[in-house]
Amino acid sequence: MKTLKQIVKEISTSANEPGPSRDTLIRKFVLYSPKMPLRLHQEQLIAESKQFSLQVFDEYFTQDNVTVNCFSWGNGKRKILLTHGWASKALDFYELIVELQKLEDVEIITFDAPGNGSSISELSNLILYRDSVKAIFDQYEEIEFVIGHSLGGMANILALQDLEFKPKLLISIAPLIRLKENFEQSLDSLMVSKSDQEIFFKNFAVEVKVPASYFNLLDLYHLDKSIKHILAFDPDDHISPYPFLEEFLDKNKEIKSTSFNDIGHFKIVKAPEVITLVINAISEN
Repeated sequence: MKTLKQIVKEISTSANEPGPSRDTLIRKFVLYSPKMPLRLHQEQLIAESKQFSLQVFDEYFTQDNVTVNCFSWGNGKRKILLTHGWASKALDFYELIVELQKLEDVEIITFDAPGNGSSISELSNLILYRDSVKAIFDQYEEIEFVIGHSLGGMANILALQDLEFKPKLLISIAPLIRLKENFEQSLDSLMVSKSDQEIFFKNFAVEVKVPASYFNLLDLYHLDKSIKHILAFDPDDHISPYPFLEEFLDKNKEIKSTSFNDIGHFKIVKAPEVITLVINAISEN
């Protein structure tokens, strides 16, 4: 968090100094994922895991392979993948992992996406998340249950579509729907001017080769409608706003959604009622 606070401070003090230096700061703010250290109970759980690493190619920041640190519990035939969200890490699924371990014949697999948790990388983006999911599938081939939170939910969908893989069950928890609007929301919170934002989005489109508006599940979502897809959300979630989600669900009526009130975007993965939904869904399949 110290790095993020420094970036925010520098953006604030450079408000009247437009130019390349400020543009670089704004880019770093959007693409830097703040990190929180593991708590004692998380350290204890991670110590019980099987730990391994995979490589994904980072074409946007380093033009080199970056390491993805991965963790698993159990050795059962029923594989469960957990994909965390932005500014998060594998062990933020602590409460869910503990409950999943009680199921029979399962192996629970998760990872720290590049730039998050223990996976070292200065910056990160949705593509690195997506490619990390694909690397997990290369390692395991058959994963029956795929669960993602926030940006991880979006990454799971894109990876499954690229792989043309049909899991037995897909669970999306407060998934992001429109990435550009999420960026705008973050920049607005720092009172970054619209002209500065326009420069950021113009540079983003050059760097990523598509505009930020491209990353919109309303247009990108084309999973096979036979895939069982469950979605959990809080209608008052300010990170993944309900109007975007409502539009997405209206377009994809085969998705079974459940609303949970007064939980919020980050606590939703820890909420007992959401964990019960996940456990019951897996048990029934």
